[in-house]
Amino acid sequence: MKILNQQQITQKIKRLAIEMLENNYEEREIQLVGINDRGYTFAQLLQEQLQQITKIPILLTRLRVNPAEPLGAPIEVEMSVENFQNKVVILVDDVANTGRTLFYAFKPILEILPKKVQVAVLVDRTHKLFPIQADYVGLSLATTLKENIDVQILEGEQAVFLN
Repeated sequence: MKILNQQQITQKIKRLAIEMLENNYEEREIQLVGINDRGYTFAQLLQEQLQQITKIPILLTRLRVNPAEPLGAPIEVEMSVENFQNKVVILVDDVANTGRTLFYAFKPILEILPKKVQVAVLVDRTHKLFPIQADYVGLSLATTLKENIDVQILEGEQAVFLN
């Protein structure tokens, strides 16, 4: 079942970008850190929208973590984490399910002292097993544990499905 179409996703991205700017309007720079492929694509869309409404530099990088086995391989950030020093860092993912991927995505950021760390997700589910709360949420859903959220934003028409 389709729960978000392309137009709705675009509207949510606009709203989230405005919220991010409202909460960080005095900053000199904002760092968006997209988690894996869909989180990175979502972060790119947020960056494009933010750049349309502010002159604040919006930097973007990708963080790679294995969601199924976060300790099985090193967590990699394409940009040096030293760039996050005393900056606003917004971790971006497509879906927050149990919170595990986001929880482990914090690991490299803990090596330095950012000014502020926030979390943005397109879809937030209410099955948290880890102490993660998203600051910016496109859609919050109470689903069963057996249901899946499928975010399609990498290619073609953008949509979110509940399976």
